[in-house]
Formats: sequence, structure tokens, C-alpha cells
Amino acid sequence: MDIEQANQSAVTRMMEARPMLTGVAAARDVIPGMHSHLLLHAGPPLAWARMSGPLRGAMIGAMLFEGLAHTEAEAIALAESGGVQFEPCHEHNTVGPMAGVTSASMLVYVVENKPDTGSPNTAYSNLNEGYGKVLRYGAYSEEVLARLRWMNTVLGPTVGAALARSGGIDLRALIAEALHMGDEGHNRNKAGSLLFLKALAPLIAQVDGAAGSQSEVLKFLGDNALSVLNPVMAACKAMTDAAHGVAGSTLVTAMARNGTDFGIRVSGLPGQWFTAPAEIPVGLFFSGFSQADANPDIGDSAITETAGIGGFAMAAAPAIVTFVGGTPRDALNATLEM
Repeated sequence: MDIEQANQSAVTRMMEARPMLTGVAAARDVIPGMHSHLLLHAGPPLAWARMSGPLRGAMIGAMLFEGLAHTEAEAIALAESGGVQFEPCHEHNTVGPMAGVTSASMLVYVVENKPDTGSPNTAYSNLNEGYGKVLRYGAYSEEVLARLRWMNTVLGPTVGAALARSGGIDLRALIAEALHMGDEGHNRNKAGSLLFLKALAPLIAQVDGAAGSQSEVLKFLGDNALSVLNPVMAACKAMTDAAHGVAGSTLVTAMARNGTDFGIRVSGLPGQWFTAPAEIPVGLFFSGFSQADANPDIGDSAITETAGIGGFAMAAAPAIVTFVGGTPRDALNATLEM
């Protein structure tokens, strides 16, 4: 098979993918190769010594959450001694926003690709924490850990029970509708998150649980305009993984950052990463902070661009343009160029 034929085959596999959100499960029960002392992270492979502050913080938080360590110092010592393993989410059919840290007992979304033709595959993503102090940005205070525990005991089981009643949510259809409602699928997910809530709400209302838990979950999802980002990322991962491993194909099937390096994977070269230093984004800052405080780019969320949405669909989301800089015309030009 020549390169053109190989690329056509890979693209066809990706375009025929039908990612369905089917459930919520513990990472150790569904993610291939997951075990109690394995911590997954965004981006290409990276050792503790080269991790940036946000990724180290998220790793510390995950070790505290799992009970592998009881203090920050214990967590650092465990990491430095090799007592835990660090591996990319992408190498375990998984993606995670920002630091992307996923540990064994965390609950994850299960997204199954069910194409009309071709082989099925499955991808996973952790649950979205919402705003404020969160693990994905490297925070690991008791407030952060308490929210993670609530997500594991209330949010995840409730959403999982609702999904079990749903027969699955067609994420490709949800993404398509959201793109017509002002989202681009990466930085702006307000429409998609409301569509997600619309699909889940009547099912959550039927879930048995502690008094008030359904209301608590509905409020959390409704207040979080990023709630659908993680399932969307897993959908994009399922699509691009369907195209991975085609001999001779030059199709890029992953773009990801770990706060130190930027890496890509190529369909015809499974098992390999191609990396370069991650750039430092020029962004907006809270009062008292400046560009000097910025960290190199981090996160698996560029899987959305890899699948053709996000920045590639910026023309669909003029409201987000000022957040990333530029004008609506710039967004349109970028989409046309892509």
C-alpha cells in the first residue's frame, strides 16, 4: 500500500468512527495496563525529574488521593525513588485535559467507537473537576482532594447509572450540534455541556441515591461549562485511535503536551513519539500575574484539533476569539486554511 492509499484508509477509519459514551467505571477496571502504582499523564513520556510544576503538583495530589502517600514530602520521595510509574494517557487509550493525571481508583468515562464497518475500539477520559482549584492545574489541597472524593462517590456513580439507562450518548451527533451553536469543541463547550446535561437530566432524576444527590449532580454539571470536554476528548481519541496503526500512513493521530514537551504520534509508526520543547502560550492573566509566570503548554486536549475540531473549527465559535486573541475574521481564515 502506498502512502496515499494508506492515508485514505486511515482517514476513512477516522471519519467512519461512531463514538458512543456508554458508561463510567474505575480506571483500574477498564484502562489497559492500569494498576495501583501507575499514574497516567498528558502528553508524551516524561520522567519526574523533567516534570513542570503543574504536572508535579497533580502527581502529588493523585498520590495523596490514592493513599500512596500521606504528605507532600512522602509523595515527592515516592516519586523520586521510583515507587510509582509515570506513563502517557495516550499509551493506555486514554486522554486527560491539562495535567491529565489519572490514577487507578479514579472514575473515568468509557467511550466506545461502534462503526458501521471496521473494528470497534474504546477510549477513556477522567471526569471534569469544574473551575477553581483543581488537580488538572496542579493543585492538591484538601479542597481539591475532597472534590475528587465526591466525584468518585456521588458524581461518577450517578452519571454512570444514568448512562446505563440511556443506551449510550452519541457524541459525534452531540459535537455536530454543538458546532452549530457556537462551540468549537475545545476551549468553548457551553452548548455541548448543556446538550450533555439535557441528555442526562431526565435519567439522573430516575437514579436512586442519597437525598439531594441528584440535585447536587445536576447543579454541578449545569454550573460547569466544561463538563462535556472530557467525553468529547475521549470521543476524539476513539476516532483518531481508529486511524492509528495503518502501515505507511503519515496521518497524525495524536498531538499532546506535558508541560515540558510537545509530542505527536503518526499512524504508520505505532509505539513512537516525535517530540520538541513545548512552547509557552501567550494568554490572559489574573491580577498580579504576568507572562513571566506562565508554564509551557500542557494537556491532551489538542486531541480535539487532531480530530478536526477545536482550533480547526474556530470559525464556529466567534465568542471565544477574544480569549485566544484575534478577530472573527482571523478565526474564519484559520478554519479555511485548515
